[in-house]
Amino acid sequence: MADKDNESLSGVQKAAILLISLGPEKSATIFKHLKEDEIEQLTLEIANTRSVSPKIKEDVINEFYEVCLAQQYIAEGGINYAKDLLEKALGSEKAMMVISKLTSSLQVRPFEFIRKTEASQLLNFIQDEHPQTIALILSYLPAGQAAQIVAALPLEKQADVAKRIAMMDRTSPDVIKEVERVLERKLASLVNQDYTVVGGVNAIVDILNTVDRGTEKHIMESLELEEPELADEIRKKMFVFEDILSLDDRTIQRVLRDVDNADLGIALKSANEEVRNVIFNNLSKRLATMIQEDMDFMGPVRMKDVEEAQQKIVNVIRKLEDAGEIVIARGDGGDELIV
Repeated sequence: MADKDNESLSGVQKAAILLISLGPEKSATIFKHLKEDEIEQLTLEIANTRSVSPKIKEDVINEFYEVCLAQQYIAEGGINYAKDLLEKALGSEKAMMVISKLTSSLQVRPFEFIRKTEASQLLNFIQDEHPQTIALILSYLPAGQAAQIVAALPLEKQADVAKRIAMMDRTSPDVIKEVERVLERKLASLVNQDYTVVGGVNAIVDILNTVDRGTEKHIMESLELEEPELADEIRKKMFVFEDILSLDDRTIQRVLRDVDNADLGIALKSANEEVRNVIFNNLSKRLATMIQEDMDFMGPVRMKDVEEAQQKIVNVIRKLEDAGEIVIARGDGGDELIV
């Protein structure tokens, strides 16, 4: 290996040299984050490495530093931002080499250049596109950003786009490039060479879990009419306000500790009797009486305000689930609910 130059080394060889250079303690820490087959490959490569020239070692460490730097810049401002900064630091040719290595090795997602674009601005560019094109773009966006766009689409397009995201599987790089080409004239550019799995039920569930309650209800009601089986599959993976009935008492009590009492009162205004009872049964008698009195005195409440209050409570539940403080059984699974 000592006779090779840095460019002729494989990725595994470079990783082995880097670990050798870092020393056993730091290497052991890195091993904790690797898969078993990766550890086996690296262990074998390290064992077969007899000597490494100082120049090769320096080149590998520099390349690792440059890639880490590029990754940081991409996370901060996207591909073009990283390219500009790296050109200033390394020169144009070296910057392009680093970006190229990073995008191929780390599989930078298509449409990375629009992930930091304001949802309202992006909506102006794509709202008149075909629903399949919109679905493709939204599948690559963070759920929060995609949710804002879905909510702002015309009602007749919302369910159609949601259905197309849920039913999407693999997309040809040629199709991705063509859609990117249309957007890059206005925003930026990014090329991806690999077939990429996007969309699917999990993608639309993430989006629906983030949109406002009114948009979520409209999309689900439309899907139940047009694609009942798909709607059922999506609902099994979602959690809505009425699903509080599926939680056990200890979980409900944990959730209620993080819920604002004013939001709870508004949320229960339109709730059915069963939901009200399960909530009040998990409050102290004094607090239950106080909330009931507040509900009696607040008078009529706009449905929009009720839906927003219910969504806040659902967000608390989802946050606690993400933090691992509660576990919610999904679909037909037999997972127990625990705190």
